Amino acid sequence: MSTPASPAERYAAFRSQRRQDGPELAAFRGLYDFEFDAFQEEACRALNDGHGVLVAAPTGSGKTVVGEFAAHLAVAEGGKCFYTTPIKALSNQKYADLVRRYGPDRVGLLTGDNSINGEAPVVVMTTEVLRNMLYGGSSTLAGLSYVVLDEVHYLADRFRGAVWEEVIIHLPDPVRVVALSATVSNAEEFGDWLAQVRGGTTVIVDEHRPVPLWQHVLAGGRLYDLFTGSGRGGRPQLNPELLRLARGDDLAPRKRPPPARRGGRRATGFRIPRRPEVIERLDRAGLLPAITFIFSRAGCDAAVRQCLDAGLRLTTPEEAAVISEIAERRTADIPEADRPVLGYDGWLTGLRRGIAAHHAGMLPTFKEVVEELFEAGLVRAVFATETLALGINMPARTVVIERLDKWNGETHADLTPGEYTQLTGRAGRRGIDVEGHAVVLWQPGLDPQAVAGLAGTRTYPLNSSFSPSYNMAVNLVGQAGLGQATTLLESSFAQFQADRGVVGIARQARRSREALDSLIVTCDRGDFAEYEELRTELSAREGEAARQRSAAQRGEALRSLEQLRRGDIIRVPSGRRAGVAVVLDPGIPGRADSGNLPQPLVLTVSRQVRRLSAADFPVPVTAIERIRIPSGFSARSPKDRRDLAATMRNKLAARSEPERAPASADSPRAQAGEQAEIARLRRQLRQHPCHGCPDLADHIRAAQQRKQLAREVASLEAAVAGRTHVIARTFERVCAVLEHLGYLDGDTVTADGRRLADLYTELDLLAAECLRRGRWDHLGPAELAGCVSALTFESRNAENADPPRLPAGQIREVLGSMVTIWRELDRVEKDHGLSFLREPDLRFAWAAHAWARGKPLETVLGPDLTPGDFVRAIKQLIDLLGQVAVAAGHDSPLAATARSAVGALRRGVVAYSSVG
Repeated sequence: MSTPASPAERYAAFRSQRRQDGPELAAFRGLYDFEFDAFQEEACRALNDGHGVLVAAPTGSGKTVVGEFAAHLAVAEGGKCFYTTPIKALSNQKYADLVRRYGPDRVGLLTGDNSINGEAPVVVMTTEVLRNMLYGGSSTLAGLSYVVLDEVHYLADRFRGAVWEEVIIHLPDPVRVVALSATVSNAEEFGDWLAQVRGGTTVIVDEHRPVPLWQHVLAGGRLYDLFTGSGRGGRPQLNPELLRLARGDDLAPRKRPPPARRGGRRATGFRIPRRPEVIERLDRAGLLPAITFIFSRAGCDAAVRQCLDAGLRLTTPEEAAVISEIAERRTADIPEADRPVLGYDGWLTGLRRGIAAHHAGMLPTFKEVVEELFEAGLVRAVFATETLALGINMPARTVVIERLDKWNGETHADLTPGEYTQLTGRAGRRGIDVEGHAVVLWQPGLDPQAVAGLAGTRTYPLNSSFSPSYNMAVNLVGQAGLGQATTLLESSFAQFQADRGVVGIARQARRSREALDSLIVTCDRGDFAEYEELRTELSAREGEAARQRSAAQRGEALRSLEQLRRGDIIRVPSGRRAGVAVVLDPGIPGRADSGNLPQPLVLTVSRQVRRLSAADFPVPVTAIERIRIPSGFSARSPKDRRDLAATMRNKLAARSEPERAPASADSPRAQAGEQAEIARLRRQLRQHPCHGCPDLADHIRAAQQRKQLAREVASLEAAVAGRTHVIARTFERVCAVLEHLGYLDGDTVTADGRRLADLYTELDLLAAECLRRGRWDHLGPAELAGCVSALTFESRNAENADPPRLPAGQIREVLGSMVTIWRELDRVEKDHGLSFLREPDLRFAWAAHAWARGKPLETVLGPDLTPGDFVRAIKQLIDLLGQVAVAAGHDSPLAATARSAVGALRRGVVAYSSVG
């Protein structure tokens, strides 16, 4: 048993620690009422010694302490620290934290929405703001000594990830980078890249959670531990009771007949617990507050309603009163007329009972209040989408995951270990909870081994999503010239990973090439290479004949689609949309709501409205009947759909003429010529000396192996070539497009290119073309808002069957011309081997136009547009309109119109929502 240290020994240890840390780190430690963890100490000492740092540690482990030390050093040294975050909500939260520490005079905030004290020694901002400052050569960068990149693993995001790499590459050399990341499996690789582009960088990886996490499965009202002790090699051992449940060996009484077998395994008789029952069960076990992740906005809202309908109450009357005071104070600016459409009363009722939803469809102010009340312990059950896991700091005692799969826009995909880790990382509040809990709800067909696999894999790889954009290209060429710009891009993490990956592929390609060269097939009857060449040609001819027949049929099918008219009754031949339907709109090319191929909009006999494509018609289609569609028909009206479907059924019931099969698209003469050539090759093959070889089958197998090996070699060598200088090659194509269009002239950025440099949007080139061609010059503020919204908005439901609702007047013509310009740019891109620009989305134009004209919120919102989506879309539109004002030239009429549009949009719910 060790003897406690004497006061003198403790003081000596304190003096030794202070000498080791230095005065600034010692002073910084004194600001906290807890002992630093080893990884925090190591990272702070590295910063104190003049190094940059990469810290990869679990959610809730306290990584931000390291970022705060960078701010402390900047203030102490008389320099500047920029603290960047991926989203405005995090920036707002971190700004509030740092203001409490240093006071409002020393801390600023730059997010696009807010510009507060931008020349302060510590400025919090979104990463995009810093990127734009770097490209614009902002004077605010003077004296910058530290940049904190919080949540740096966002650089894997395929939409926004390039911004982080741009910042890291372009920051001035003296600036030290503090990169804070979730635990990733290749932190050392990322750290090596940081050291290569930024100089000395210390990599600190800590996989220890400060609050231990217990994993559970909730089945039949009982919480089962997922793991029970350790097995071989210290690996956690799966609970055998869960394995028995999965086999259906449970002895619990069945509440209802067992569900159907799934995956060859008999499911248990447990019914899926209702959401109020889950919360009550957690409450009895002392496991609240809890966040339940539901991968659906509608599901989150429904969960709150279910809890309220069940009479669930998690607060005392005194707490409910406090909740009311906070919520009413925070929402006092919301006009009374807007409250019903925002669902204010239901939201407040849930809050008063300690229950709330949290998702992107909610008004930002509502989400902020939920966050504040949850952090204060007043809201104890939150139903959230997975976006919360990537957002603000909002830990809970328990995290509940309803399902282990989610809809990704195309299909139901299983959660990855990284996603599971991100979600469950919210469980366990440091300094409050002794342990955190992750609860998976039992579902029919649940595999405990799969849950264990997710829970047992704590890390995931960080892969670059970097790719040059048009805006990036003109900014880089303007700053450094073509050659230097290419060199800068070659230093990206994307190219770093590609170069590392190519080493192993090149080694494998060399081995396969050696094996190919040594594999020679011979036959003593004759020239087997010649025989194999005949076989290859015959096979190719037969395949080509089949493809030509198929292509001819597809061409005939496409031509038949172009003949369809409104009111034609057709039979969709195959696929999940097979059956009879009436054409509402032929969807021919050239219309603003159509692509390059016909896309008929139809009403099926089951009264569903669907947009079809050429893929739904592998064979030609003909109208089997025709009906008149009333001029006032609305695809949104259930009655109109029902009446038209009935008319279609009656018309089909009265017909007596049988359907005729479509004629074959093949040309008999062409078919006969091709078959004759195939017959000639077959005769040659049979007459070849090798054809009678008794070992022919062995020779053919060997030849096939050689072919397979040759294909493998070609694939590997192509992969090596494809990964070498891949970023530079893409950049060359981007610059070729810009030179073709006149935005670049060799090393020179033209006047049009300088306008493009001010447009930071996904459709940057389309926005620049609209400016250059004067498409927006004669629009009013509301019309400009409607047109520019087509560049910022992207529908959540891409397969929405109804054509977009458009404002009346010249705005329709301008939107149509924007789609035409996009098509022109799309062709130019394809000619240069690129495809960056998505089609402009017109589905927000009416709402943006109406809001800018002063229409009430109740009029603007619809079934497919939630308050949260509306506010976010308007704020993105405001951002781009501000860029348009700059790009158009400060004194130009268009700039004045853009500024007027911004003023018209920034009102009501938009003005009083602080989070973007």
